[in-house]
Amino acid sequence: MGKKRHSAEEIVSKLRQVDVLTAQGRTVAEAIRQIGVTEVTYYRWRNEYGGLKSDQVKRMKELELENARLRRAVSDLTLEKLILKEAASGNW
Repeated sequence: MGKKRHSAEEIVSKLRQVDVLTAQGRTVAEAIRQIGVTEVTYYRWRNEYGGLKSDQVKRMKELELENARLRRAVSDLTLEKLILKEAASGNW
């Protein structure tokens, strides 16, 4: 059985679906089974996305991408600075 990658919006939707099903009187295990994921996956998703709305998840992902890009830029500049500092001091 192949893995399926869920989008952030799908994850939030499925978490909301579990909330609705448990409010209707079903157990958490039954609700999780009905949305088609394992308990481990459900709790991992709940830790990461619990309490967020679709637009907030989208914004969080955008910020994570921007943060990664900025980290790469800072590391590149730091490396260049160290190389120039070593070259300027004459330690070839």
